[in-house]
Amino acid sequence: MLDQARIDTLAAQDVRPGAHIIDGERRGASDGGEMDVISPLNGKVLTTIPRGTRVDAERAIASARRAFEDGRWAELPPAARKRTLLKWADLIEANALELAVLGVRDNGTEIGMAFKAEPLSAVATIRYYAEAIDKLYGEIAPTDPSVLALVHRAPVGVVGAIVPWNFPLMIGAWKVAPALAAGNSVVLKPAETASLTLLRIAELALEAGIPPGVFNVVTGEGAVVGEAMGLSMDVDVLVFTGSGPVGRRLLEYSAKSNLKRVYLELGGKSPNIVFADAPDLTEAVKVSANGIFRNAGQVCVAGSRLLVERAIHDEFVSKLAEFVKTMSVGNPLDLSTSAGAVNSLRQLDQNLRFVDEARSAGRVVIGGARILEETGGYFMEPTIVTGVDPSDPIAQNEVFGPVVAVIPFDSEGEAVRIANGTDYGLAAAVWTRDLSRAHRMIRAIRAGVVHVNTYGGPDVTVPIGGVKQSGNGHDKSLHAFDKYLDLKTAWIKL
Repeated sequence: MLDQARIDTLAAQDVRPGAHIIDGERRGASDGGEMDVISPLNGKVLTTIPRGTRVDAERAIASARRAFEDGRWAELPPAARKRTLLKWADLIEANALELAVLGVRDNGTEIGMAFKAEPLSAVATIRYYAEAIDKLYGEIAPTDPSVLALVHRAPVGVVGAIVPWNFPLMIGAWKVAPALAAGNSVVLKPAETASLTLLRIAELALEAGIPPGVFNVVTGEGAVVGEAMGLSMDVDVLVFTGSGPVGRRLLEYSAKSNLKRVYLELGGKSPNIVFADAPDLTEAVKVSANGIFRNAGQVCVAGSRLLVERAIHDEFVSKLAEFVKTMSVGNPLDLSTSAGAVNSLRQLDQNLRFVDEARSAGRVVIGGARILEETGGYFMEPTIVTGVDPSDPIAQNEVFGPVVAVIPFDSEGEAVRIANGTDYGLAAAVWTRDLSRAHRMIRAIRAGVVHVNTYGGPDVTVPIGGVKQSGNGHDKSLHAFDKYLDLKTAWIKL
């Protein structure tokens, strides 16, 4: 049970300046430059982090390469790596509330969601991959009996990971945990506006016994640190969650350097499809609202397109608007808050521009404005826009804010056409009593995950990844190891 008094005590503490973690040491930027960390809760400076340079990134990469080549981690027995990773997970769990509060002050997620989705999710992910690594076997190929053909799984080497600001610990763990479990070394670049918790768990990794150089964290701007990682000849695999334009740039960097493999999760414009025969409209309203408005809509799989069968469209929109009125938007460190802050003023301005542009074509049923401006924080009303054409920008582009575009449909086929009618294919949902229809929709919708009569909830046991311009490769589940392990054939003449 979370305790408000304890949360308030942690929230009142000063936050020490951040530092890179390179080769097992806290380091400032090579040129001494710093970046202010602006809290979205009040618009004030919370602390500073190093403004990383190309030199800093190259030092971290060189450290990771040395650590990999000398085998201090990669050549440990899998069971030994498992023990260390489990100790790391225990330390994160012991510091979970501290990490959750620190993260909320840094990126604005409401504390009730952040506690579960950030440190506790990271703990579960690390434990999952730690337990899995000594259970992955090689293969013996069924070939000529005069030959022994073995298939080994070998770590790829140095992994570069670039993660976003919405769920830095959760998404960071999705990438770092399987990479480390497989025996790789890692260089992680957090988002400029959400670095603090990742720096802290890197310190805990050292405390747990992960050797220096095996897990490095470099803060700074993507155009500097991220570019250096992308162009490095010593990064073997690059994994990224973020925007499409940046993902394209990383692919270009790969082509210009060592042709490193690049795995991308580039967001979505996920359709949440409600048929008239949905089992429980009240439940569908509640879950759909949380599926777009929690964390101020800053969720990669957010159900930002709400497709509602015309027969129930008006009723559903009315119920949704009424539910939104019960949601408390405000201080994310207050346990009664339903939705927290937008991560930055830049993101808030972008959200509001999308709504302003939509007013000319659609109708803003509720919301659409900045609120609590007197706090200095970045807060926005949950916003419902109706009268949206499937081709409108608000129905095609990822807003990444608390804004849902409502689109009516008349038939199953039309719902599928609208659902598939964007460049994205990350997630979707279908609400229906008809089991046959549910299976038809799962097959027809082009998305990496399709929810049925729910939205959200898949745990680490199943993969997440997109199709089309939502990216390639998968985080979570045993399939994540595919990115971090090479297949090596041994062909032995007997």
